Amino acid sequence: MSKVSADMRESKFWANLQTGLYLGDVGQTYFQKGFGLKSEVGPVLARTYQSTTVERLKTFGYEASAGGIHFKLAREFGFCYGVDRAVDYAYQTRRQFPDRRVFLSGEIIHNPDVNQRLRDMGIQILSESKDPVERFEEVTAGDVVILPAFGVSVPELKHLSSKQCVMVDTTCGSVLNVWKKVHYYAKDGYTVIIHGKHYHEETRATASQALTHDGGHYLCVRDVAETELVCNFIRGNISGAELMTHFADAASPNFDPDLHLQKIGLANQTTMLMSETLKVQETLRKAMLDRHGADGLESRFRAFDTICSATQERQDAVLDMLKDGGLDVMIVIGGYNSSNTQALARMCAPRVTTYYIDSPGCVEGATIRHHIVGTAGEQTTDGWLADGPVRIGVTAGASTPDSVVGETIERILAMRGLTAAELTQPVQIAQGSSTVATALVDKTSYA
Repeated sequence: MSKVSADMRESKFWANLQTGLYLGDVGQTYFQKGFGLKSEVGPVLARTYQSTTVERLKTFGYEASAGGIHFKLAREFGFCYGVDRAVDYAYQTRRQFPDRRVFLSGEIIHNPDVNQRLRDMGIQILSESKDPVERFEEVTAGDVVILPAFGVSVPELKHLSSKQCVMVDTTCGSVLNVWKKVHYYAKDGYTVIIHGKHYHEETRATASQALTHDGGHYLCVRDVAETELVCNFIRGNISGAELMTHFADAASPNFDPDLHLQKIGLANQTTMLMSETLKVQETLRKAMLDRHGADGLESRFRAFDTICSATQERQDAVLDMLKDGGLDVMIVIGGYNSSNTQALARMCAPRVTTYYIDSPGCVEGATIRHHIVGTAGEQTTDGWLADGPVRIGVTAGASTPDSVVGETIERILAMRGLTAAELTQPVQIAQGSSTVATALVDKTSYA
């Protein structure tokens, strides 16, 4: 291939990647910037997803009290820009194509309230399947398919393109940034190590980007423990065959550790716990240093910070609340399949009584239904709200709208016959007034 042709191919690749689509030309059946209907759907979104209760709390400096209940709201919580944009585009799509069948290739975000509202608008959420043919069997020419904020895999995009349907891509810009790093790695001959859940939509989409280059490979590690297994192989303590018994479903086809772990580049699912990603990075770096020495490290190991800023801001806000202390209970709100919400719950649970709920309906009078990360289903706790003064921290994952946060607070107030209108400016929570404050809070210590 001539240099001019190569440069043109590279230019087209990056142009396509900016839209999250590595397919070549797809004409006018692909949309990534909405339909100019924001002014029309904006009022509907505001009525549906905003909350006067949340705004009242913000007006009081993110803290307010009523009837002995003191609420402290995280400084950063709930809908991030990428989620807000994805939901906006979904509403615009329904308005743009009122008479067409509209599908979502999966949940647009991991929040049950938002997804149900989209179903109520007549948008069909397709069932999960790793086989694009099976997943999109119902889709025909002229139908509209919304791609979620997590993105979809390259094979799925190619299959949808072949069906001559309309695609509306809501892939988050932070995810696209990870894809760009993955392409740099794969292009330069590095195997991509992805810190993430191999079955998660975003991780599957990211992994598929590595395979768009000849010789591209990937391996997904869920946590530090799985990373240690990879490092045991790198140091020569276990065989490649033994390693692959743990990663058969989390690696690219025909993955050979002896060949494909010589040069590695680290990326991550954007919603993972930042401190854990840093541990994964350092653990891999040390193993590569032990194996190849300082002189060979730079040419064999790469890492970039690809945790999205919204995820980090929400984690930092929770850390600040935990360091301030003074909380009796923490309410974490978000879908149980939301990785960034799980991370928030994992941060809180060791330091304060934490209830991870996915909807206001989990607060049922004196009973609360909640989820413990790492377990299946929900648990029920009776008498969770103590009598007398109680201090409640509230945060929410990046897929949780203010309306859900506000209704949760309203339900808690109703337990004492109160309403949000009775919330007033409180006396500041005393620093260190709870045993929570005595816990050592270190941004790099979470596992």
